[in-house]
Amino acid sequence: MRLSDLEQAAWGGFLLAHDRLWRAMEAGLASTGITMSEYSVLAALENAGDQGVRMSDLAALRLMSTGGFTRMADRLEKQDLITRRRSATDKRGFDVVITPTGRQLLDRARTRHLDDVRSMFVGRLSAEQLEQLRAIWERLEDQRSPANC
Repeated sequence: MRLSDLEQAAWGGFLLAHDRLWRAMEAGLASTGITMSEYSVLAALENAGDQGVRMSDLAALRLMSTGGFTRMADRLEKQDLITRRRSATDKRGFDVVITPTGRQLLDRARTRHLDDVRSMFVGRLSAEQLEQLRAIWERLEDQRSPANC
């Protein structure tokens, strides 16, 4: 069964907007030397503080495969942006922590990223439209019951 014209317009518009915004924001971050995915990981690690985050949990949070995240972590560690250490709670796993160098890079990248978010996305919408989007994202996030979607 096909999507209705309205359903297709809504779905296609979402995909197109996501792709265009992602590419434009990634281009904006290029001057900082990190990708959108790397920015997202560094921001999550900054929020985690000194205790860090288990690698597997961070991979799941960022919707990455464990292998894909391990490769990214290798790159970030070589650049001294993160460090890995054995988990204090589970000696089989590793926790990831942002380094001072990573915090400095994140601070520089954040200014550009937030300027881009404002100019390309939130700044183009009214407060009412932003509230509608917030409600939509909350509704889509609620995966507990098909009736809630």
